Amino acid sequence: MAEYDDGKKVPTNRMSRVGMFGSVVTKVATNMAAEGAKQLIAGKRPKAKDLLLTPKNISNITDQLAQLRGAAMKVGQLLSMDAGDALPKELTDILARLRSDAAPMPAKQLADVLAGEWGGDWQRHFLSFKFKPMAAASIGQVHFAYDDDGSELAVKVQYPGVKKSISSDVDNVVTLLRLTGLVPKEVDYKSLLEEAKKQLHAEADYLLEAEHAKAFHELLNEDDSFVVPKIKDALTTSSILTMSYEQGEPIEDLDNLPDAQKTELVSNLFTLLFREVFDFQRIQTDPNFANYLYQRETGKVVLLDFGATRLYNDTISEGYQRLLTAAMHSDTAGVADAMSQIGFFSEHIFPEQKEAVVNLVMTACEPLRHVGPYDFGRSDLAKRIHDAGMALSTEQGYWHTPPVDALFLHRKIGGLYLLAARLGVSVDLPKLFAPFAWEPESELAKVVAN
Repeated sequence: MAEYDDGKKVPTNRMSRVGMFGSVVTKVATNMAAEGAKQLIAGKRPKAKDLLLTPKNISNITDQLAQLRGAAMKVGQLLSMDAGDALPKELTDILARLRSDAAPMPAKQLADVLAGEWGGDWQRHFLSFKFKPMAAASIGQVHFAYDDDGSELAVKVQYPGVKKSISSDVDNVVTLLRLTGLVPKEVDYKSLLEEAKKQLHAEADYLLEAEHAKAFHELLNEDDSFVVPKIKDALTTSSILTMSYEQGEPIEDLDNLPDAQKTELVSNLFTLLFREVFDFQRIQTDPNFANYLYQRETGKVVLLDFGATRLYNDTISEGYQRLLTAAMHSDTAGVADAMSQIGFFSEHIFPEQKEAVVNLVMTACEPLRHVGPYDFGRSDLAKRIHDAGMALSTEQGYWHTPPVDALFLHRKIGGLYLLAARLGVSVDLPKLFAPFAWEPESELAKVVAN
């Protein structure tokens, strides 16, 4: 078994992780003092924010957050969902780097994790195990292995220390972001903090992710459009998830795929989303393109990573069924009623603010109102949604965080819009949604039921 020595050691205990935050704050303060002195000597009167957001400080902040992985990325993800493009460019750049710069564990630390989970003789389970990871993400990295029976496996190994430090990490990340002044003060930190902790604890429980993966495997077992890896229970623990290795191409790299196949691929993903929301009420909410692979020979999409799966109750599921149905028929009043059911509006919303929020949702639902295939590749919908969101928070002064389930669902829908635009396809969303549309129960049926 080949060794792999590259990578940065993940700090595993709470004190070392807290120390990293203290270190970066000290570096930032020192850099600010030096930059301030330099500008004063040059006859300038710099603002504190300008001293804070120097390339050197941004680099220090990003490097430290990247080493902590999970908490930093989850808080950034939730802030992005809530504040969207209203976030300062500096924070957007930091979050983008965090998404792409996850460094793997060194081989020695990886071996210690494997021995701790599987025992000192863990190698007996495999014909071979590649120490160099195929991918490194927010809370774990994925390795290729051959099972002792010769079958191919993908093994996701969690970074040590993630579980124990989730709460303190999240608190420290937000403290650091507050110190930098990078997050708009209107954002509801408290609810975001609690949700970040809950979501991270769920994603760090690989036994829970295994259950979600097995549920999707069962639900989609007879669906010819998708492949769900099969979980190997014997080698799965709360910190290691072992599953069948499935071949496929990165879904965003399919430019040379015929248009008809690209359209079918994206249409199948939208149909799956509708099934998740309205039939399964179990939604894989992470739209990261890396969670999909495409099998060119079969036309199937491989679904990966079920850590961000959430269960949705009847109120939310039915609320979105009513919302999308009303939007499809340009029924603004119906959309507003459905949004109230979901919990979009605060108690103190002004009528003009409520109208602006409803109009924003109607804009986002434009592909549902379009007659025939909607050309995502040529649409400026993303820009119009962004502009409307900015106007809502800055001009209308309304910054209310809707239910977290809504935020995660919007993120998934937005991800599919982006994928459709990336592949340049036209999709007939009304046709795909029609089988799931809301059909209110007739008065006679209600009487019979009662």
